[in-house]
Amino acid sequence: MKRLATAAVLLPLVIIFILKAGVVQFAVLVFLLSLLGLDEFYRMALPQRRAEGRLAAVAGALSVFSLFAPDRIVPLMALTVLVLGFCLIELFRFREIPRAAGDAAIVLMGFLYVPLLLSHLILIRQLPHGVSWLFLIMVIVMSGDSAAYYVGSALGKTKLYPTVSPKKSVEGSAGGLAGSVAGAFIFKALYFHELTPLDCVATALLLGLLGQLGDLFESLIKRSCGVKDSGTIFPGHGGVLDRLDSILFAAPAAFYYAYFNF
Repeated sequence: MKRLATAAVLLPLVIIFILKAGVVQFAVLVFLLSLLGLDEFYRMALPQRRAEGRLAAVAGALSVFSLFAPDRIVPLMALTVLVLGFCLIELFRFREIPRAAGDAAIVLMGFLYVPLLLSHLILIRQLPHGVSWLFLIMVIVMSGDSAAYYVGSALGKTKLYPTVSPKKSVEGSAGGLAGSVAGAFIFKALYFHELTPLDCVATALLLGLLGQLGDLFESLIKRSCGVKDSGTIFPGHGGVLDRLDSILFAAPAAFYYAYFNF
């Protein structure tokens, strides 16, 4: 329900920005979201190493701009520099040898979890019908969230994954997927006419399922770190990662589907 409340406040601003902003301006937004998301991640997972966490957050977020390089090898080079650089930082700045491997792994995981996955939004924005694909992701995720909440509240009896997320139910998950499919068809009828019925079903099920798994994965991380919310940037509604957990998993799938099918 928190995600829905936040979306209701931010949705008009997001829609206007996506419609009006160019690719570079949109990339700046992705950079800022990556920066905030990474900082939250390291704040949760490496609370005792704030200096390294802040440096890793800035460096990882900056890597999204490598997508604009004319040579396609540059993004790979940027990721390689990040990995090597922070492995060396750990080598010479470790706190305790028994924790060194875990700390290094957490830093590198942050690069893969936030900027790597989130940067697919920039790639989507550059595709034909890129703006429509961005809105489709939002529609599928938000309609799935809404349907999952209301169906789960009314009919939910079978726990989906109680160890990770005690409140989620199988019935709510199924309702969420149905809501995602309905949202995709409505969006096709109103805006994205280039989609076929097969596209609506395939993208809704794929993105809807991955969005739910992304939500569960972030819940796993928070439980592992012993925190309720990833941050406090949205008072009463959590942090950036709490709002983007579904998008992080859905965006790459949307990009590859659009890239290979449109």
